[in-house]
Amino acid sequence: MLLAGLCTVDQVQRVAEIPAPGEKVRSLSMDVAAGGPATNAAVTVAALGAGATLLTVAGAHPLAALARADLEAHGVDLVDLDPERPDPPAISAIVVRDSDGERTVVSRNTHASSQFVTYLRSLRARLPQVGDELPGCVLLDGHHPEVALEVARWARERKVPVVLDAGSWKPVFPELLPLVDIAACSSLYRGDDPREHGVPVVITTAGADPVRWSTADGSGEIPVPVTRARDTLGAGDVWHGAFAYAVARGAGDVPGWIEFANEVAAERVRHEGPRSWTAAVAKKGLP
Repeated sequence: MLLAGLCTVDQVQRVAEIPAPGEKVRSLSMDVAAGGPATNAAVTVAALGAGATLLTVAGAHPLAALARADLEAHGVDLVDLDPERPDPPAISAIVVRDSDGERTVVSRNTHASSQFVTYLRSLRARLPQVGDELPGCVLLDGHHPEVALEVARWARERKVPVVLDAGSWKPVFPELLPLVDIAACSSLYRGDDPREHGVPVVITTAGADPVRWSTADGSGEIPVPVTRARDTLGAGDVWHGAFAYAVARGAGDVPGWIEFANEVAAERVRHEGPRSWTAAVAKKGLP
């Protein structure tokens, strides 16, 4: 599978209670891992047993090595589109409440360097060509918009399904949505209705509430498994990765793909920490 989007370095502190302004608390644990919507989705795809290639911007800063090591350890093939970028990668400061797994996130997205244009021009040559084995699906998160558009156009030419993680509205969406086959939006999504841009399948996730879907032939909702949440960090990203994995398998239908993604995301939230869930998720993947 091919995934394109944001890669961050996540510093995760687990606490008994999220501190009030001005309050200091001691964390129960601390983890550092790669993060970002497409990145966590790529880890999910790899955990499920499929190949996962992530197109992103990491750069040459020492902090980027943390993300690289994490992705390598979890079977993700990282293609850095701006490998000489000297600035730090995007960093997210995350606090997870121990009692119910709820989290708060403070982050600032990164921007590519001037050299990024040079690497972007070579992107087409680095993507699989006609005659090569094509990915069963492409997943985009809308970050690094030039990359998203280039990959979406490439996929459309080759009839490779394009799934968009539309967690929040981004300025590139009016141009990107006409190239998308499936838009999976969060309940917090505020922007144009993807249907207005010709997206044939639109899905809305809402945490523990049922996932809604609609196509030209019908609509419905799929319940989310009831489970005790220990850590909700990245659960939506995991959902998107599992959904795209199901699409790439080429069997089933939209409700079935959603049901599978719901099960994988539910498995993720049962486990503490940014990567502790991968072993359990692996059992749900390719035989």
